[in-house]
Amino acid sequence: MSPSLGVQLYTVRDEIAADRPGTFAALAGFGYRQVECYDVLTDPEALRADLDTAGLTAGSVHAHLLAGPEQADAAFRGARTVGADTVFVPYLPPERFADAEGVGAVAGELAEAAKRAAGYGLALGYHNHEFELSQHVGGVPALEVLADLLAGLDAPVQFEVDTYWAAVGGQDVPALLGRLGERVTHLHIKDGPVTKDDPMTAVGAGRMPVEAVLAAGAGARRHIVELDACATDMLTAVRESLEWLEGKRR
Repeated sequence: MSPSLGVQLYTVRDEIAADRPGTFAALAGFGYRQVECYDVLTDPEALRADLDTAGLTAGSVHAHLLAGPEQADAAFRGARTVGADTVFVPYLPPERFADAEGVGAVAGELAEAAKRAAGYGLALGYHNHEFELSQHVGGVPALEVLADLLAGLDAPVQFEVDTYWAAVGGQDVPALLGRLGERVTHLHIKDGPVTKDDPMTAVGAGRMPVEAVLAAGAGARRHIVELDACATDMLTAVRESLEWLEGKRR
């Protein structure tokens, strides 16, 4: 079965701030059926209602939940409210991946959070930026060290590989996906000049080897369009990204 296609709502955060129902209706009109949420702490009931009205479902969410059990529980409750099945920790500071001790501590925290998530019927995962790949521990990218430390848990920790940031971090992304294998359940698909600070483009219009990435990540459950910033109209780029990706499936 092909991975489902979705969009990370952070991509259209400005549009949502101006008109959330209208933005959701536009996404549905483009052909999106699934989204990834970035805020399930602020009135998740209203968010779910707006998603339902537009005919959108939330497959996964991003939530900062390692600050303590209260915030974690609130994030897990919010994820359940919007109908998601997986919660990804979206960011940890770069210095936490600078050495073996730091990566080990991150692994321990994620393992404990995964147990807590399982109590809510949810899976837990981690989403990378560029520094987890550009920083090495014992000659190995820190993200891969983390993945190895988390292997074989009763409550597995999944990985959402942000393919663009992995490339910015110096990785051959298809090769990275091959090494991580089944531990990668979600991919962030984005495109652009593959630089840290320049704006991105619609998927298919930049320098990323997106077709090779899609082939290497075909075993993931979800492929999610995410554009952190774009030099063109964001809704247009989001529509063009879906059209390009769907064209590759025909």
